[in-house]
Amino acid sequence: MTKLAGITPSWPAPANVRSYISTRAGGLSLPPYASNNFGLHVGDNPEHVAANRGQLSAQLGLQKTPQWLEQIHGVKVVNAKSDGLVRTADGSFSDKPGQACLVMTADCLPILLCDKQGTQVAALHCGWRSLAKGICARGLQKFNGVPGDILAYLGPAISQPHFEVGVDVLEAFFKAARNPQHAEQIATAFVSAQRPLHFYADIYALARAELNALGVTYVYGGDYCTYEDDTRFYSYRRDKITGRMASLIWLE
Repeated sequence: MTKLAGITPSWPAPANVRSYISTRAGGLSLPPYASNNFGLHVGDNPEHVAANRGQLSAQLGLQKTPQWLEQIHGVKVVNAKSDGLVRTADGSFSDKPGQACLVMTADCLPILLCDKQGTQVAALHCGWRSLAKGICARGLQKFNGVPGDILAYLGPAISQPHFEVGVDVLEAFFKAARNPQHAEQIATAFVSAQRPLHFYADIYALARAELNALGVTYVYGGDYCTYEDDTRFYSYRRDKITGRMASLIWLE
């Protein structure tokens, strides 16, 4: 069995909370999906994807099938199940030991959540649309405790210098501002681009601002760039036709 080539998030989650983020290395997929692609929707050989998924579960010692999602840049967060059904949502939640929540990304931001007690976990797929529409709030609603007891980890996403957006994106976030302080933090997450009415957006800063506005103050990660690091990460903006990484969180 090949050695795990992924990232183990560095954050003070409880000992029984396990998390893992794959890189593009260590799988069976051929170019342009080389090599550890988990997305069935990107044109890759389905047999290679199935083998990559099976290898992931085996290497992580998962006894239950992770909750795979059909992600649509929405705000739906489902309860993760091990029945093998693919659910249409952009996040999943679990309070059952051994049941992994999983999201796939290739520039969008994966957010992993857990409570301080180590009894509940969730994974969210946060493109700018989902983030602006309020997927973080939807995810937090699944937890029994208060937001102040939740820890968040921001996984690999595209960094600000490579994430040029139109004015519609800036307006969507300002429209979703929860208070004046949140609006100020949103403003600092955008810098003007050379093209008129275009900006470089810091999706990490936007996520931190949203989580803080919702009462989540323990936020970690946010120090990778999928666009710049082509040896480790897939990037849709960089390559267009490419694979997807997986970000997982589960209770032991």
